[in-house]
Amino acid sequence: MAGRKPEIPEGYLGPQEKWNELGLKTMTHPNPEIIARDNHLKIEIGSATAHIKITYQLIHCISEKEYSEYVFAQMKEGIIHVMVHMPETGYYKLQLYALPSSDESKSLPNVYNYLIRCTTAAQTVHPFPKHYAQWKDGCFLHEPLVLHANSNLTNINWRVNVPHANGVAVVVDEEWFHFENRGGPVWMAKFSLDKYRGSNSKVKLSANFQGDEESKFATMLEFTI
Repeated sequence: MAGRKPEIPEGYLGPQEKWNELGLKTMTHPNPEIIARDNHLKIEIGSATAHIKITYQLIHCISEKEYSEYVFAQMKEGIIHVMVHMPETGYYKLQLYALPSSDESKSLPNVYNYLIRCTTAAQTVHPFPKHYAQWKDGCFLHEPLVLHANSNLTNINWRVNVPHANGVAVVVDEEWFHFENRGGPVWMAKFSLDKYRGSNSKVKLSANFQGDEESKFATMLEFTI
């Protein structure tokens, strides 16, 4: 059951005050009310601001439970890709917050709000990786987007864009898996993590950036298997 449509305050849905100022525009979903026939949803937003930081909240309207770990946003070539996985049917509020990356404010203003009605939750959902401050400006994870104890952990293909990196590696416990640079910001690797399955280990995608000491790797994304 999707439940009854919640009461929404006037002016809540759609673009908010900073939306136009940041040069943002909807690409795939111009209507802020979305009916999702599937519980995997991808929203694309155009951005005239080249370097932007974005955060989000996904809230189930009836339970008021927050599911923000089931949202992942990243930017490539002027388009913000927002992936939303909904664990159950019903109405959700998706609230987006954004500022230019150069703005050091800790608090990001609300820029857009969606109301999503998920009518079917047939697909299994798992949390996206947790992201840290170094995951910014041009960083883009192509694969894997989710990784968990029930994933195929044999010969995992990794492909990620990390601008200004001298090196990229995944660190699990004390074991390091180094990536190969494929030109520009593109880094790739293939390795297995079967031995860590079910250990609740943290899989940390990390990078050494230009200007940092050679041994300093900053965590960008973190999966749990």
